[in-house]
Amino acid sequence: AILDDGSLKCWGRNYFGELGNGGTTGSGVQYTTPQAVDLGTGRTAVSVSAGQYHTCAVPDNGSLKCWGRNIYGELGIDSTTSQNTPQLVNLGTGRTAVSVSAGHSHTCAALDNNSLNCWGYNTYGVLGTGDTTDRTVPTHVNLFQTQSSLLGNISGCPLSTTPGKNYTITGNNTYGSSNVTLYI
Repeated sequence: AILDDGSLKCWGRNYFGELGNGGTTGSGVQYTTPQAVDLGTGRTAVSVSAGQYHTCAVPDNGSLKCWGRNIYGELGIDSTTSQNTPQLVNLGTGRTAVSVSAGHSHTCAALDNNSLNCWGYNTYGVLGTGDTTDRTVPTHVNLFQTQSSLLGNISGCPLSTTPGKNYTITGNNTYGSSNVTLYI
């Protein structure tokens, strides 16, 4: 949770370090009170998202930090080693994150140039990269495809792909119908 002062707190099970407080507790122990997450000196959180066993946050400087389980590269740090404190994700030269969304074992970030990068577990093509290869670093998702498979196993075709417009694609995914709004 992001508090009024921009500080970030996490609680619950901390088996893989997903709380970001510097420790792990094993599967039988839970933190029932909020634990502070250190995003860096003077940094506050503007966006946070929790996946199954990992968490990512966008601090006020537009960087991206992720922590927790990392067996598929879902932290985006060019490694598959789990981390129990926030780790800086390289978004590319001059790029900053606008928002982040952590999935089951993958992560996607919208960047300041209206692009989308995804990484982690890519079975079923959930990263939208046109293949099923897991990624350990942020990978550009081509939003200019006429047939999209983005943010999970969602697919559909927008009626138009005029640059600079938002489109809502309605399609079927593994769990039913979904709407996805894309900026193209």
